[in-house]
This record gives sequence, C-alpha cells and structure tokens, in this order.
Amino acid sequence: MPRLNQQIKLPDGRVLGYDEYGKPDGKPIVHFHGSPSSRIEWLLFGSEAIAQALNVRVIVPDRPGMGLSDFQVNRRIIDWPKDVVALADHLRLERFAILGYSGGGPYAAACALAIPERLTKVGIVSGSGPFDQPGLSDDINADSRSFMDLSRDKPWLSRLILRMMGMMVRFAGAKVVANATAALPEPDRQIVARPEIQKGFLNMLQEALRQGPRGAQRDTLLMISPWEFRPQDIRMQVQLWHGEADRNAPPAMGSYVADAIPNSHIQFYPGEGHLSLFAKNAEEYLRFLAD
Repeated sequence: MPRLNQQIKLPDGRVLGYDEYGKPDGKPIVHFHGSPSSRIEWLLFGSEAIAQALNVRVIVPDRPGMGLSDFQVNRRIIDWPKDVVALADHLRLERFAILGYSGGGPYAAACALAIPERLTKVGIVSGSGPFDQPGLSDDINADSRSFMDLSRDKPWLSRLILRMMGMMVRFAGAKVVANATAALPEPDRQIVARPEIQKGFLNMLQEALRQGPRGAQRDTLLMISPWEFRPQDIRMQVQLWHGEADRNAPPAMGSYVADAIPNSHIQFYPGEGHLSLFAKNAEEYLRFLAD
C-alpha cells in the first residue's frame, strides 16, 4: 500500500513532506517533481502497481513551499541536496537513485554534483535546461514563457495569478485543463485527453498551491534563473530522455545539458512531447534506475 502524506523535520527546523510507493524493501528511487508541482505528480505517470511489479520503492518529496513542505526563504537549487540527504538518512537509505522530471531536472543535476557518493544512478526525463543560455528557450510557447517570466519581473503578479489558478482548480477545473492543453503538441494533448490524467493534474496543482502561491512562484523563478552550479563539473554518469516534440522543455535544453555533463547519455524520442514521453515510458525508466 502507498504510504502517503508523510513528514519529517529537517535539521534547520523546516518540515519536508513526501509520499512513498512500492515495496518498503525495494530498490529506492527518489522522484523530483516538475515546476510548479507536488508529490502527487507521481500518479500522473506511475502507479503503486508498477512500483510493486518492479520491486522498487519510489519516494516523492515536495519541494519547499509546495504540498506538505515548509517554505524556505531565499532557497537555491543547490540547497536541495541537503534536504534529500536528510530525507534519505531518515529513511535509512545509504544509497539511492534519482529521477528528475521537467523542472525537477536541474535538482537532479545538482544532486549528481553535490552528493554522488549517495547515488546509484541519476535519470532526467524532459528536463529543463538553463534558461540563460542563448536559444534554449526559444521554442517554448509564448504564453507559457510570459507566465514564467512574471516570477522574476513581477513576482507579486505571478503570485496573484497562481492564487487565482488555485481557486480555478477548485471551481473551474475544466477551464484550467483547457488553458494548459491549448499550446501542447498533439502527443501531449492525447495524454491530457484521458479523464484520469485531467483529474490527477488538477489534484497535483491544488496540492502544489496548498500553502498559497509563494512556493510555486519561487520554484518557477529558480527554473528560469541561472543555475548556481556548473553541469560541466558533474562527474557521475547521468542518463537523459527527451521528446523531440517537447515544447515545455525544448529538445535544445536536453542537448545542452547532455553536452555539458561529461559522462552523460541522452536518448531522443521522435514524435513524443513533454508529458507523453514520461506517461508512455515510466516503467522503462524505473527499470533502468533499479538495475
């Protein structure tokens, strides 16, 4: 059975929330959700049945300010490995794999740099790249990019829009889904057309905004800000998977990160988007990380 809505107290006094799926004694894989998102994201792409069948233990923490995790003032991407180590120590995990999705990709890269001795493997699916690198974000939908930029240029307006989005999730969920789907490529629209995906997406977003918009705004800001570390300094092996039709994190981002990390490999999938790639291949990625 899933072990949901768990929390631990971190060394600095903050609370970190997380869910677990699969076998308690299975191969541990820590999943980093997208941005803005929450631990519930796992149910969009995976399931308890898949985790059980593959003999893995999937652990999904909320990043600060989202879901059940306390907000962290002035946090940086490179701060995240400390929280991950604290969670792993609490769960008595000596070593574990990491799977970063979308906006969780930079956090996976930060862990590969900062705590390689604790990691067995690192995988990144549809990962975001550094937005400050020329050309990497050119193919992102204009409306999406404008929303992202507000987190930096007008943070108060970004938080207001996120707060309104949280209200719409509760009272006008179909409109939220329609707005989110409008600019997606066809492979992603096919995934979002599934009723269970729409319900999961709304639940995920509502949970991300449970504490209000501060955490989601900060997470979006960090996603579009320069990384505080150099991927070129990562020494452990990193596996990347990317859809060629991705318009949330364009393929150029995957290529850049793969080229920057010395010991990395990227697999591109023709005709797959940001969501469809993970939805169709989650079992394959878990199997790779557990091997």
